[in-house]
Amino acid sequence: MQTLFWKDRSKGQIDPDLFSTKAEALASLVFKESNKKLNNPTQIRKFYDEVLRFKSNTDEFEVLLPYIKMLNAKAAYAMGRDLISKSFKDFISTSIKQIENRDDFEVFANFFEAFIGFYKYNVEKVERPNQRGGKR
Repeated sequence: MQTLFWKDRSKGQIDPDLFSTKAEALASLVFKESNKKLNNPTQIRKFYDEVLRFKSNTDEFEVLLPYIKMLNAKAAYAMGRDLISKSFKDFISTSIKQIENRDDFEVFANFFEAFIGFYKYNVEKVERPNQRGGKR
């Protein structure tokens, strides 16, 4: 599932569905591929925490970009160890390919945040079906 960030990059228009329906669809897809080891919320969160660390870094973006792009290698390694699914790895890969400047990275970080929210909702719904809006 390839998700493009921009409706019109030249005008700075983010896809209006990116943080809602697209993030939710991706989270549902990744969740469906999950088991006790694969796509464990802690493993997914490790990637998000790294993105947050880059987001809070005040270094020049050009200095950070190679390290941001290294997330792709880390995702490949995690997939090789059966810690994440192909869909999650593809999400990281296609997102990283779109990052050329700080604006792209900010959109990615916000998309990842929306994804995390929907993913955690799916996890909670299954783990605690009678709480937090889950099955009744």
